[in-house]
Amino acid sequence: MQIELIETFLDLCETQSFNQTADRMGVTQSTVSGRIKSLEKTVGRRLFRRSRSGTALTTEGLRFEPHARSLRHGWATALNATRDSGIAGVTMRIGVQHDLIGVAPSQLIGRFRAALPETVFFFEADYSAQMCADLVAGTQDVAVLYSPRMHPDLHFETLGEINYVMVSTTTDRLADVRADTYILANYAPAFAEAHAAALPSLTRVSLSIGQNAAMVDLLTSLSGAAYVLPHSAAALVAAGAGFYVQDAPPISQPIFAGITMRNRHRAAYRKLMRLAHDQFGPKTQGRPKA
Repeated sequence: MQIELIETFLDLCETQSFNQTADRMGVTQSTVSGRIKSLEKTVGRRLFRRSRSGTALTTEGLRFEPHARSLRHGWATALNATRDSGIAGVTMRIGVQHDLIGVAPSQLIGRFRAALPETVFFFEADYSAQMCADLVAGTQDVAVLYSPRMHPDLHFETLGEINYVMVSTTTDRLADVRADTYILANYAPAFAEAHAAALPSLTRVSLSIGQNAAMVDLLTSLSGAAYVLPHSAAALVAAGAGFYVQDAPPISQPIFAGITMRNRHRAAYRKLMRLAHDQFGPKTQGRPKA
């Protein structure tokens, strides 16, 4: 099977437009149509439905899409195996824990691109469980995440940790934080365990959420107290929308990087792992001094 058929299929899945896919791939619309017809003939099923309202995947197309991604990744892996130190022209998919997208993502992206300038990078925010599943399936190359899931085919390294700090819309004293207005953060199992050990009186509450950005929205709309990332806390305080709860302990969340076992010793992947260590390695984080 020609790999351009798979590439065209996956691009059309995103654009849902033969014209737009033709523009993005630098070919004519008839070429796109021809490739899709060839793929459908090879698969033996109709993959797209065209109508006045646009282009959409058929049921068979929806089933085929994840396998097409695996085929593309398998082809990239096969090409990578012929190269020692780089992966020129190949797309690498990098997953990053949702909360870490707000923590200097431009530096990490810049470092990765400088290290492998001929590689195309695709960054996406996700949760740990899905990233681990994507690594196993071969649809993701590197994951920066909070909660590794052990698997014989996966290799994880500890990068460092990040501190969450408590802010309140009403008080700067822990004694005045009320359980009935407290919003429990559930960012990861390790965070939940540390929180329960440090603040057992604030674990049985009526509202909990697992994403920093959503937590900030809840704090500003409902008021109360919660743990958020340092940059979010600083923004709330600077805007006059919150206070640091000065005597609340910061809670650390470990950060890990994951790759597949087959890639752990490959030069390109080692470069990216070292850069991830530099980005998320030991730093002094937390609430600024008053």
